[in-house]
Parts: sequence; C-alpha cells; structure tokens
Amino acid sequence: MDLLQIVKGFNEILWNNFLMYVLLGVGIFYTIYLGVPQIRHFGLAMKYSFGSIFKKKEKTEDACDQTNSFQALATAVAAQVGTGNIAGVATAIAMGGTGAVFWMWISAVLGMSTIFSEAVLSQKYREIRDGQVVGGPAYYISRGLKSRVLAIIFSVMVIVALGFIGCMVQANSISIGLANAFGMKGWVSGLLIAVLVAVVIVGGQKRVTTIAELVVPFMALAYIVGAIIILFMYSDQILPVFESIFGDAFSTKAAAGGAAGS
Repeated sequence: MDLLQIVKGFNEILWNNFLMYVLLGVGIFYTIYLGVPQIRHFGLAMKYSFGSIFKKKEKTEDACDQTNSFQALATAVAAQVGTGNIAGVATAIAMGGTGAVFWMWISAVLGMSTIFSEAVLSQKYREIRDGQVVGGPAYYISRGLKSRVLAIIFSVMVIVALGFIGCMVQANSISIGLANAFGMKGWVSGLLIAVLVAVVIVGGQKRVTTIAELVVPFMALAYIVGAIIILFMYSDQILPVFESIFGDAFSTKAAAGGAAGS
C-alpha cells in the first residue's frame, strides 16, 4: 500500500465517520449555549473590527496594543479567503450537487459560533512573554484542559498541517494558475512565492499584520467585484440556481457534499 492510498483511507475514515459530525455538533452546541452569538453580537463585532480604522493609534509600551482590531481581522481574513473559497465550493457541488451549497451556508453560520468560542478562549488564556502576546489553542488546551500532552500533540500537528500541507496546497494552486495564464515554470513561481513570503514573515508579527492590513481589503474587494461581474454575466441563471439549491438541499448526498466543501 503506497502513501497516497494510506492518506485517502485515513481521510475517508476521518471525514465520513468522525470529523464532519463533530464539527457540526460543536457548532450547534456553541450556537445554542451562547445564545446565537454570530447574529446577536454581529453589530458589536463590526464596530470593534472596523472602528479602529478611523481611530488614531496611540503609541504605548503595552504589548496588547501592538495589533489593532482591524489588523487582527485582516490577518484572519487573509487565511480564510483564498483557494478554499473556490475549490471548496467546487468540491461540494461535485460531490453533492447544487443542494450542497445550502449546507455550506448552514455550516458557515454554525462555524461562526465555533470560531467565536476559539477567539474567546484564546483571549482568556493568553499570556505576555518578553513583551509579546502569545496564545491560541495550544495555550487554552494546556491551561484550560490542564493537558500539556494534548497541547504538544496539537502543536506538532499544526506545524505539519499548516507549515507543509496547507502551504503546499496554496503554493501549488498559485503555480498552476501562473503556468496556465502566463506559461511560468513551476520552479520560478515557487521561488517567487518563497521570496515574497520570506520578506513578510522575517519582519515578525508587526510586518505580517501591517501587510495584511494593506493587502486584504484590496484582495477582498477584487474577490467581491469579480463575483458580482460573474453574476451580471449569468444573471438569467440566478433564479434557476436558487431553485436548484433549495430543491436538492434535503438529500444525504447534498449534506455530505456541503460538509466536505466546508
């Protein structure tokens, strides 16, 4: 059995029998337990996320003030808007038909409560070390669940998943796009990506958040404008698509496809 078969087998067990149901279950639990925070606190979230754009940041020695709310939002959006928004939807529709889109909407709403809880836990269990704010899942697993072993396991898995697998997927998508559009060789696009990433991350947290604050608004705007243009180009298909989405939504195949896409 080769490596590809092992990965496919593990992926099938994880997604078909465990992770999909756990993620949806956790989303439902947090939504109910916290009183639908993704809707109830939406206005407050917008206020704190975008309000800092119009406020002059005061210089301070406090490490907690190194990153404002909008910079944090931009950094998060930079990781969320990308390949998955295109490939994820395509995967969902390919697996479950157009009805899968409905379940991606549901998964997105439930996922908002999950990520809200993650953010709250990260704030609750964060620490300040050497003038830098540190926190995240590894810290609230270690301090909240009192399990250093689980925190170490999580950290190692994240390094492998994001440091290698996730980055390779993104770099591969960019490389294929550049090759198809401009005929650029893979090693050239790979070297270019590596240099650009190095310039950003070598500057540490401050440079990452600053670059994200500058780039993400334009990236999101380009994504939204592109989507609107496509809607205008195929405006005669909008109503039939919605009819197909809701008509096919309540089937096992559609639900499974939506979860896979999400």
